[in-house]
Amino acid sequence: AKLILPWFGGSAAVWTTCLVFFQTALLAGYAYSDFVVHRLGARAQVKLHTLLLLASLALLPIVPGAHWKPTGTESPSWLILGLLAATIGLPYFLLSTTSPLVQVWFARSRPGASPYRLFALSNLASMLALAGYPFLFEPWAPTRAQAIGWSVGYALFIGLCAAAGWSSLKHAVAPAIASPSAKANGREAESRDEPPPAAARQILWCALAATGSLLLLAVSNHITQNIAAVPLLWVAP
Repeated sequence: AKLILPWFGGSAAVWTTCLVFFQTALLAGYAYSDFVVHRLGARAQVKLHTLLLLASLALLPIVPGAHWKPTGTESPSWLILGLLAATIGLPYFLLSTTSPLVQVWFARSRPGASPYRLFALSNLASMLALAGYPFLFEPWAPTRAQAIGWSVGYALFIGLCAAAGWSSLKHAVAPAIASPSAKANGREAESRDEPPPAAARQILWCALAATGSLLLLAVSNHITQNIAAVPLLWVAP
């Protein structure tokens, strides 16, 4: 957003459009994680994810080319969305899948251990990065240098993420074969479970989750339009 902001005259719409893109890509990443976990085998999951990680290297560094500069005749929002998709779209999409996938890999290789501390750690790191950026990076490093440094860090992440996936396969614990009595008890317990949530409840859950994104976009849009389009303000909401 900072790299392309001067191209669009410092418009506050740049921040809002970027937020829409990243919120949508985040949701797509979670949907991908859910799909591969439930539809693909463990080895197929890791193979597919490793191939996508390697493919995303082709988009580095995440510095938009001059050909993306607006000429004044196109729609700024669609141009920004296309620019983001072509530069940081796949890397960000894959980053957004990391937390749920790593939790699954952890649970596979360490049955009985709770993977949710990884989710808490992910949230903590995100909050520290968000709050620390305006003070530790934004004033001291040129924006282009930040993008190149991010790209180097992302390349290192690819190696670590792929290693974690393949390691989870090597250390996976085979499921125990249940005895007939255990299977019977399992069927009895399953029959006592509640039925899957109805479509109306699932839609309600999606709508409630969407309100957070809607409030984030609305408050950020108001701040950047009526106060100033600077990082210290859009970080707050």
